Amino acid sequence: MMPLTLAVIGEENMIRKVSGKPEVRAHLENLGFVSGGSITVVSTMGGNLIVNVKDSRVAISREMAGKIMVQASTENQEETV
Repeated sequence: MMPLTLAVIGEENMIRKVSGKPEVRAHLENLGFVSGGSITVVSTMGGNLIVNVKDSRVAISREMAGKIMVQASTENQEETV
């Protein structure tokens, strides 16, 4: 597991955990950042990350992205084999 800030651009990841204050978690969940969901970093721009989540593109701050723990989908496949 790693924070979203360390995810490789273009690589699909699975959201494992969203941490932070309850209001921050609720805001992220409303945007589609839920445990078990798929997320891909599209690009980084000026300290923000552009991500694909739930068929939408969302820009989030690096600070917020640090609260989202992900696992590369390739790692998920290796664990299930």
